[in-house]
Amino acid sequence: MIPEIKRILYATDLSASAEHAFTYAATIANKFDAKITVLHVIETIPTSTEWQIVEYLGEDRWKEVQKDNKKTFIENTNKSLNKFCKEMSLDFKACPFLVDDIIIKEGIPVDEILKTVKSKKCDMVVMGTHGYGLLADALIGSTARRVVRRCAKPVMIVRLPHRKS
Repeated sequence: MIPEIKRILYATDLSASAEHAFTYAATIANKFDAKITVLHVIETIPTSTEWQIVEYLGEDRWKEVQKDNKKTFIENTNKSLNKFCKEMSLDFKACPFLVDDIIIKEGIPVDEILKTVKSKKCDMVVMGTHGYGLLADALIGSTARRVVRRCAKPVMIVRLPHRKS
């Protein structure tokens, strides 16, 4: 039985590897006449770090800084995602795919990706990877690795092609 792919979750951190992964999401969407949901997760600050900041700034000042910066960051991220989608659609004029939703969430990226797969009823996930670490060429990034392990749907991890010097 051939799987039916009607909705693709494209998870992006707005990096070059994520941008490269979009070409794969668009190609698959084109082949299956699927829709793409774009997700960007703003990673929350670990509690231990937040406590240190509160000690330094004070709780009231920290809340004020968070509120102002969060609003600005979300606005800027939304603009970046919309610009990115417009640029990509120029590159894929022949493709009838639709980016039907652009979502910005705050939280732990892996958890938010998995929640979105479920809530949006996605048939697959496409994301880029950095592969940082000592074994960068052998391993995928930690977020991508965790999504692959925990996601019930197929996950395509795309690396930037190696550049020859």
